[in-house]
Amino acid sequence: MEPPTDADPDASAARIEVDHSALAASIAGFAGPNGDYYARAFRRIHDSSGMLPATFNVWAAVLGPFWAAARGVWGMFWAFLILEVVAWVQIGRGSWGNPGAAFLERALAQRARAQAFHDRAAAARAAGADATQFETLARNIGSAADRSLAVARDAQSGAFAILLTGLALLLLVKLVQGLYANPVYERQYTNWRIAPTSVESGRKPVNAALGAVLVALVAPLTVYRFTVSGAADALSAFPEKRISSALFADPGATLFSKTAARLDAGIDAAALAWAGFFDGITHGINTILVALTVALNGTPWPVVMLVICVTAWRAAGPRVAVFTAAALAYIALFGYWQVAMETVALVGAAALICVLLGVPLGVWLGTSRRAAALAEPVLDLMQTLPAFVYLIPIIAFFGTGNPPGILATIVFGMPPVIRLTALGIQGVPETIKEAATAFGASRFRLLKDVELPLALPSIMTGVNQTILMCLSMVVIISLIGGGGLGKVILESLQYAAKGQGILGGLAILFCAMILDRIVQGAFRRKGA
Repeated sequence: MEPPTDADPDASAARIEVDHSALAASIAGFAGPNGDYYARAFRRIHDSSGMLPATFNVWAAVLGPFWAAARGVWGMFWAFLILEVVAWVQIGRGSWGNPGAAFLERALAQRARAQAFHDRAAAARAAGADATQFETLARNIGSAADRSLAVARDAQSGAFAILLTGLALLLLVKLVQGLYANPVYERQYTNWRIAPTSVESGRKPVNAALGAVLVALVAPLTVYRFTVSGAADALSAFPEKRISSALFADPGATLFSKTAARLDAGIDAAALAWAGFFDGITHGINTILVALTVALNGTPWPVVMLVICVTAWRAAGPRVAVFTAAALAYIALFGYWQVAMETVALVGAAALICVLLGVPLGVWLGTSRRAAALAEPVLDLMQTLPAFVYLIPIIAFFGTGNPPGILATIVFGMPPVIRLTALGIQGVPETIKEAATAFGASRFRLLKDVELPLALPSIMTGVNQTILMCLSMVVIISLIGGGGLGKVILESLQYAAKGQGILGGLAILFCAMILDRIVQGAFRRKGA
């Protein structure tokens, strides 16, 4: 039996015509005013197979960024606004600007200097002294002034060429806008078909007004800045001194100096009022640091090396143990053993505190959306603020040395373990928690036996990242009196000791790799 065929070709053509009519109606609904024009233009774009656009939008070419703003094509608005402003800057420089103004100012200044040396030469001759040196300087500077003046004249004579270049660029920009306006608008229509609520459509007066305001704010000031002599000084630097003079009666005071002085006074008052509290924190951190330092540097070095290598063997396998032994041999042979153990003590104290505080905080944030929402900006601040900025309040409240350095390291290194612990807790499937609750698990047993074991991969990743970030602060805390290998790197920078700096950097690298391999290896073996 043969498949059914459409015996009436007119009926098939009618169906195709109905499809085109529906598409045209959809495009008209998207475009709003001039919908029929855009329906025909989009159809020509679909039917065209050439490299160049098949349509030309006259209104887009004439109005430029105004058309793009009214139609909500903001990417095209900014791109062609910048290009048109560049063209108008060239037109302004060629018509009313002074292209050779900078060279003319230089020539006048050089002429003044040359005249000053001429005067000194005349004074020397009148006093009976040798004026040859002053005459030579005056002649050389006068020659330089003549060259600058010639360059200024050449630049001024090329103003007409600059004007033609600007007009040609403006014409080219208008041509490109007219050619590519419809294809860009057609892509916006395609996106609108997919997400009609999030993609702008139609021609909106509000967008047109916003585009006009943006053009009025950007274009005239930019053209004025690059075409009028003396405008650069007024528009390049923000007038903060004039604003400060209007705010304060003291003409010498500025908003910066007043604010900085108040911050200094507030920090000094807080440091004095809470001195006992800050000293207590410093003492507690110093206790942990002293215990770790005594354990690493007070114990005979063969014992420490053996314990570290055996730990690497048991945690990560023989390959990591061999690498650990080689890395420790490098540290010991190059005389870095004591400072390296001090570095490990610093990192260990900071990482221990980060884990002890970070994991419970991460569990809390993973179970409480409100707490997570409140803590998110604080964690963002801790991670994005430059590390050197931490040192300013640390010095103000806690002084200098290793304990304040550990505090700065804690602030820098704690966010990863908090975030990844919270992520691991949030990633535990609800079905598993519901099943454990159905079998009578209490909230504590649910956390201890279900959530924490399932979140352990994410938690261990956070611990590993925290350890490495703490180690990365070793060099920075040496700026406030911290010891360890960071002090070696700081001295190398101060005295430009390249070899010493490279060797110390390798020692820090090996410490980081040992810690990373042991932690990762222990986690992999536990997971296996």
